[in-house]
This record gives sequence, structure tokens and C-alpha cells, in this order.
Amino acid sequence: MTLRLVEFVVAGNEASDLLPVRSPAVLAAHRARRGFWTVLDEGPVEQCLALLLEHDDGEWSAHHVDADAGTENGRTEDGEALAHHDGWVYVFGSHFGSKAGPLRPRRAFVARFREDDAIGGRLPVRVVRNRFRLHRAVNDALAAAELTTLPPGRRVRERFIAETVARGTARAKGWVSRLAEGDLPLNVEAAAFTPHGTVLLGLRFPVTTDGEPILVEVAGVPEMFDGGDWPRALGAYALSGVTPPGALTGFRALVPLSDSGYAAIVGSIDALGKGSVLLDDHPHGGDVTSRHVRFRLEKAAGHLVPGELVADLAPFHHVEGLAEADGRCWYVTDEDHRVALWIG
Repeated sequence: MTLRLVEFVVAGNEASDLLPVRSPAVLAAHRARRGFWTVLDEGPVEQCLALLLEHDDGEWSAHHVDADAGTENGRTEDGEALAHHDGWVYVFGSHFGSKAGPLRPRRAFVARFREDDAIGGRLPVRVVRNRFRLHRAVNDALAAAELTTLPPGRRVRERFIAETVARGTARAKGWVSRLAEGDLPLNVEAAAFTPHGTVLLGLRFPVTTDGEPILVEVAGVPEMFDGGDWPRALGAYALSGVTPPGALTGFRALVPLSDSGYAAIVGSIDALGKGSVLLDDHPHGGDVTSRHVRFRLEKAAGHLVPGELVADLAPFHHVEGLAEADGRCWYVTDEDHRVALWIG
């Protein structure tokens, strides 16, 4: 596949995920024929929303969106995944921590905004921080699932679980009760709503003992913005047939397709050369190039969902977002201090 590069500088930051703009009003307001949302991966969510826009003359530009999260301004970080549902754009935090731990409550959030509201002025964004409730629900679902997760090493448990509990206990945080000694640290990197209104969360970590990436289906995400119950995990799946032999791969991006299937990017469980405790314990999860894959949930056999390879994206290690439309593919990569959009 031959790829064309378009480069942007957006607040001196890197991009996570890629979500097509569905609102004609937003495209018209920016005089664009096509657009994508991306979320910048450092800083609070209200400072990290951006539009990548293709104008009628074929030129591209980036627009850093001015947003306001009200009382939650400055209280989130590390937005990783974007998804459409019922006119809203949802932003999911990683629910993870720094590469050496511990877990960070600021990353355990979901935000949303009305896409049609992004036509000018300050964009109102609603944020719900779940204080490790989603961590608890997903860990319980993984423990009950018919799949075997790769056990985290001793350092991972100490840095991500034990140290988080110790810090929370010292500060008398109520969320400490939602963490358990045997928990797995979660790194949410991808999300897509299903036709039933549930959400598929693509995890970068954990993976299965066979190195396969894991999906968790979650219900109740829109309802928590209306004062309903907290989200609950319905089940977990492993995507089979897409991991190179001897490697570990996690989800990096996930998008619904028009035929009710899904496309995804899978790749390394963490970045090389950045002090990752995960890679200290699992070094074969780092030097893994990105792959574009597709799958259909209805083809699941128990907990296994067969996947098919669309494209090996070597030598790219850091593909963070994917879109498919009009017979073309768009990828966004995690680059130092720039946003790189690759068009194929």
C-alpha cells in the first residue's frame, strides 16, 4: 500500500485516534469537504480536541478546538479513544498510568460533546470521572471470561496496583475499595459503539497468554451522563489470528464499518525506549509493528473472534488511529510534537 503523508502541528502535541466528522454543519462551518476528530494525548480533555480538515481545494488544515468542561476543567488527562453515538462524540481516557505506574484516577474518565455544537465559539464538554469503577467492572469481567490473560510481572503489580492502593490509602480516597491485589492494570486505547448501544473497548493491555488483543463489551456508558447507573461489563473477547508468532499485540484503534463489522489497528503493548515497566516484564511486546485488521463479532466462537489481516503497516510502530471510507484508508501516527496523517 502506498501512503501519502500530511503533517500538522497542533499545540505541539501528538495525536490519538481518528474519528470521521459526521456533522454537515461542522464541515460547512470550516469550509471542508472531509474532516476527522483527533484527541491530543497530553493534558486535560478540554484542551486536547482537534479537527483535521480537508478543504474543497484539496488542502488540509488543523483546527485546535476551544472547549470547556466546566467544573471538570483541568481534572482529566490522557484521552485515548473516540467514538460516535446518537449525535455525540465520546472521548475515553486510558484508565492507565504513566509507563512506570501507578494508575492515575484522572485518566479514568469518559467525556462527550454534541458534534453539531462544534461550529464556533467554545465547545461545551461533559466529563464523568468514574474513580476506578470501570476498572473494577472490566477486571471482574476478565476474571469471569473464558480466556486466560497474560499474568503481569511482579514489577507491574507493584507499580500499578500496590502503589496505587498505597497512595489512595494514604490520602483516604474512597476509590481504594475498587482495587484488588490480583487486578490487572487496564490500558484503554480504542472504542466503538455497537448497533445495540453498548461499547466495545479495545485494550492495549492486558492481552491473552497467546498474545492476542482483548475486547470488552460495556453497557450503560450514555446513561451515566444522565445520572443512571455506572457502566457494567457484559463480556470479554480475544481477537485471534492477527498476532505475529511469539509477539504480544494490543488494540490501538477500533472503528465500526458499514457492513456491521469492525476494523482495527493492533500493535505493541507499549512504546520502546520510554521506561515501560510492562516491557521490562514482557519485552516481546515492544518491537511489534502495527497491523490493520478486520473482524465480525457474530463470527465469535465462544470468547474467540477470528480476525483477518488487511495490511501489515511495517515499519510503523505507532499507528494510533484509523478510518475507512470511499475505498480509502486514513491512519494517524504518534509522532514527536506533530500530527502525521497517512492517506492510502
